[in-house]
Amino acid sequence: MSDDAPPENQAMVINQWLPAAHRSDAVGDSARRMRGLLRARGHKSDIYALTIDDDLLGDIRAFADPAARQGDVTILHFAIASPMSEALVSLPTGRVIHYHNVTPAHFFAGYDASIVALVTHGRQELAGLVGRVDLALGVSEYNRQELETLGFSETRVFPIAVDTARLTTAPPRPALERVLRDGLTNILFVGRIAPNKKIEDHLRLAEHYKRYIDPFHRFIFVGRKDACPRYYAMIRALMAQYRMTSERFWFVGQVPDADLAVYYRTASAYVSLSEHEGFCVPLIEAMASDVPVLAYASTAVPETLGGAGITFSPKDLEYAAEMLGLLVYDDGLRADILEGQRHRLTDFTDARFDTHLDRLVAHFA
Repeated sequence: MSDDAPPENQAMVINQWLPAAHRSDAVGDSARRMRGLLRARGHKSDIYALTIDDDLLGDIRAFADPAARQGDVTILHFAIASPMSEALVSLPTGRVIHYHNVTPAHFFAGYDASIVALVTHGRQELAGLVGRVDLALGVSEYNRQELETLGFSETRVFPIAVDTARLTTAPPRPALERVLRDGLTNILFVGRIAPNKKIEDHLRLAEHYKRYIDPFHRFIFVGRKDACPRYYAMIRALMAQYRMTSERFWFVGQVPDADLAVYYRTASAYVSLSEHEGFCVPLIEAMASDVPVLAYASTAVPETLGGAGITFSPKDLEYAAEMLGLLVYDDGLRADILEGQRHRLTDFTDARFDTHLDRLVAHFA
């Protein structure tokens, strides 16, 4: 704590830095929600970014603005290497990183050398911040332990702020809903099409599900398809090999929140087979949308679910297909799972998030 820090309960200037500000991005959505809660407490709070989507220009401020460096506390949301890291350590006090994780390079090996270099640099840059910031926050205990292992001395868990209301209060989209309620069982995944997400395992799961459970299904993938083009091309080639039709496997790309809400609302189950997650926001969104979750128990996934949903390990896809069938068709099990998920959601209310926020402010007061 700095000797010239504001006294406790006094309004502070608490800035957040984002390398890139995008609409419907989990990191950016969390930053905006945190900003709103800070302002409600009487603090001055703004978000600054190096690149800003056009539709956010009136909401996010440019990092070149001198005010970006004039905060009592400055929080860098770290998920990628950027010039913001060196700028943060140049500040005199109140230097905080909020670590959202960096996907390990080995997932991209063989697909994209530039992404391998990018994420490798990101992890090196993170390690270079050891001893040069005042507080290192992880969005999960999994991330906090990673920070501690790197050598950060002052670490805490500070969860991501998930705005589920944008989905649960979204306006109706009757045309899309009619298409999705055509009698097929909708199995949903939300996230970028990237190697750590293991989309190929979704295809293999679908083969088992079709063979043993239900041929009348549709697997829907919502999220960017251009994150790793060679990986997406491999997925399409695998579909051709398995003779999977595009009518049963939808890759819809990024969609507006109103459409995303319909995909959740009409899903019979949400499936995650990812092998690396620092938190996994779609799990919270699925639970908030009352969609039962089936997830491979990898990295931060069990922590995020907190005993809710159904997790499994090792990655036995025949077993997963059986469990998926039970989630879809066993009404008793489905009801129990949904009740457990609703209980877990109470850990992500504004009141719970406020507790973490108050501790953060008190640290620098």
